[in-house]
Amino acid sequence: MPATGSHRSSETAPSSQATFTHKQILEIVWALLLCLFVSSLSATVVGTALPTIVGDLGGQDQLAWVASATLLTTTVSTPLWGKISDLYGRKPLMQLAIAVFVVTSIFAGLSQTMGEMIIARAAQGIGGGGVVALSQAIMADIVSPRQRGRYAGYLGASFGVATVAGPLIGGFLVDGPGWRWCFYVGVPIAIVASIVLQRTLHLPHVRRKTQIDWLGATFLTASITSLLLVLSLAGTEFAWASGWTLLMVAISLGCLVAVIVVERRASEPILPPRLFRGRTFNLTGIAGFLVGFAMFGAMIYLPQYLQVVRGMSPTASGLLTIPLVVGMLGVSVLCGRAITRWGRWKMFPMAGIALIAVASGLLATLHTDTSLVLVCAYMLIFGSGLGLTQQVLVLAVQNTAEHRDLGIATSAATFFRSMGGAVGVAVFGAILTSRLASAIPELLAEHGLKIRLTAESLSAHLGTPEEIAHIPEPLRSVIREGFTLGLNRIYLIAVPLVVLAFLAILAVKEVPLRGRVASPEDDTAAPAPATGPVVSESARAAVPAPAPVVADTTRHAVPARARRR
Repeated sequence: MPATGSHRSSETAPSSQATFTHKQILEIVWALLLCLFVSSLSATVVGTALPTIVGDLGGQDQLAWVASATLLTTTVSTPLWGKISDLYGRKPLMQLAIAVFVVTSIFAGLSQTMGEMIIARAAQGIGGGGVVALSQAIMADIVSPRQRGRYAGYLGASFGVATVAGPLIGGFLVDGPGWRWCFYVGVPIAIVASIVLQRTLHLPHVRRKTQIDWLGATFLTASITSLLLVLSLAGTEFAWASGWTLLMVAISLGCLVAVIVVERRASEPILPPRLFRGRTFNLTGIAGFLVGFAMFGAMIYLPQYLQVVRGMSPTASGLLTIPLVVGMLGVSVLCGRAITRWGRWKMFPMAGIALIAVASGLLATLHTDTSLVLVCAYMLIFGSGLGLTQQVLVLAVQNTAEHRDLGIATSAATFFRSMGGAVGVAVFGAILTSRLASAIPELLAEHGLKIRLTAESLSAHLGTPEEIAHIPEPLRSVIREGFTLGLNRIYLIAVPLVVLAFLAILAVKEVPLRGRVASPEDDTAAPAPATGPVVSESARAAVPAPAPVVADTTRHAVPARARRR
């Protein structure tokens, strides 16, 4: 027994805190940035190539599934990656996620039919979901909440950069080597990131004998999948008031009830009920969902305005969205540094959500001839709001989570935002389609045009931006005006949703950011977050004879004995 106890002690001792210098953290962060950039790029770069892909592989009626399949699997897999990484460690799971992403990207580029493409994109979403969830969990493992703001801003900005770079790179690749390179382009970058992580990321992990709650994971996946399917397909593949809609809603609700029952009884639940007893987790989750709803609405439909209404090319519209990315990138970095300096976080998402609400209201005033300078100013405000909000909400959740739940808490925060985006894209798409169907006939009558458009003929006219640009006047102007009215309604509906997100953050009780990285011993101690690199009295009692902790500008809560190694 003494030998066993000694062996266990030697295994778990390093897990208290990992040893990373500032240089090592930067290397890991850059690898994570590459992973996140490639994952985000895989979604945005394909958007430009979709018309060409469909024309080459055939199956115009299946076009929506190429995008929806990835979004669906990314959303449902996010909490699974987080929970499994809590049990088996971040590094092997991150390497697995990158490997899945690389292999499925190659398969997508080799696809010969639309069916193969949809399957490959769905599998690619699984890898992408792991990359997104685990990147932020790894950040929480290597940097204390107080210092994390210095680096987290870059992670959030990578998404914005990929949003703008995607259409530009996609257009270049489609016009050059071909659309298949839209999938190949991220492979070498992901491989480089994997190699860097393998060499620099050394996270100690306490192995636990446990089982994954596969039953809970199955019910959770089925519930989310059914909900997203009905939101994606209702109104296009089948009517909203149909048997299919009722069936999918019933499956979603039934599986949700099953999740609650199973998770309350499981020894290692995939989504621990104890997380939902935390006020910060619940309120930031609601805010993240609502912000994701509005965020994806802006990012998905702003190119529609620039390309369809203003007649710009994908490359030109991508360049015009640079102010949105500049706002996200610049403000994320400044916000992160301010959080590190002050140790407070709540004021930033409150200001950010307020800016998003203002920007959404301004975007709801767009016309067919609105000055492009004003459009860019509105996007700059919107991007600044996102920069103040996205990563800070995840940071708030990580700061209050126990070490054993760090991965699932992080992925759950990302999951709520992804769910908001998935629901937002589906709902806003339905709103836009409905508004177009009612507005265009009304506008034709107002202009004295005796053109009768049925649902089928209207759908035929609403093709790609290039096809709309070749529609003869005055019908082209009417269609563009109809699009503007539909987009106005989308952004107007986003305003009250963002206001609700503001109220949710307002109700959060701010907990000062910890000055040290969470460790397994903290799970047995009463939580007492501090604003500096100190350990609570209860945690001190739980860990016998801790070594002195050294904290300076280049090392983050590194035990002296670890540095001597």
